[in-house]
Parts: sequence; C-alpha cells; structure tokens
Amino acid sequence: VQLQAFGGGLVQAGGFLRLSCAASGRAFSSYAFAWFRRAPGKGREFVAKINWSRGDTRYADSVKGRFAISRDNAKNTVYLQMNSLKPEDTAVYYCAADSYPAHANYAADSMYDFWGRGTLVTVSS
Repeated sequence: VQLQAFGGGLVQAGGFLRLSCAASGRAFSSYAFAWFRRAPGKGREFVAKINWSRGDTRYADSVKGRFAISRDNAKNTVYLQMNSLKPEDTAVYYCAADSYPAHANYAADSMYDFWGRGTLVTVSS
C-alpha cells in the first residue's frame, strides 16, 4: 500500500485545516488507517484511527472533540479534519495503515505496516 499525505500548511490558532491521505496499491478494504504526528523535539504520537470497512474511529484525548477522521471509499482517501487548532498541534503529520486492524494497541506506531511521507502543520499563536 502506498500512502500520500497532503494538506498541511500555516494557520492561526483557532483556525482549521483538512489533511488528506490518498491510498493506492493492494486491496486495503480490511485495513485500519491512522494519523500520527511528531512535534519538534518530541516522539511520534497517535492522533486518530479509522477502520476502513466499519468506519469506527478512535482519538487521542488531546484532539478529541476538535479533530475528525473519515474516509471516502470512492476516492480511496482518508481525511483528518482539524478544527480549533492550537499552537501545540504544530507537528509533521503522518498517515499510516495497519493490515491487521484488530490490534488492541492501535496507538502504537509499531503496529502499522505502511507509512506515508509527512505533511507539516504549523499553528501560529
């Protein structure tokens, strides 16, 4: 599976952005897809996850209520709608795919088999 993330940019605090992750390659209808992020000087952290087939979602506490992950079957694309952005959301955002979506530890980046290049989100105060 090849993943291509885009949609990052510079936004003021309180603003919004939508990230997209286009998927291609082998059949992935049974996969889970997630967004992770890496802030300057920090490790990579889980943001949100969606199971492609069922559409159920999970979120990190830090983004719950502000971010929404979704997928478009026709476009083979996963989205991350980010609202009420804060300076602490500044990071490089990565999309990832897990061929075994039943993993209980879905927030661990080691669970994911495929990764896209990151897209930078900068939130100014």
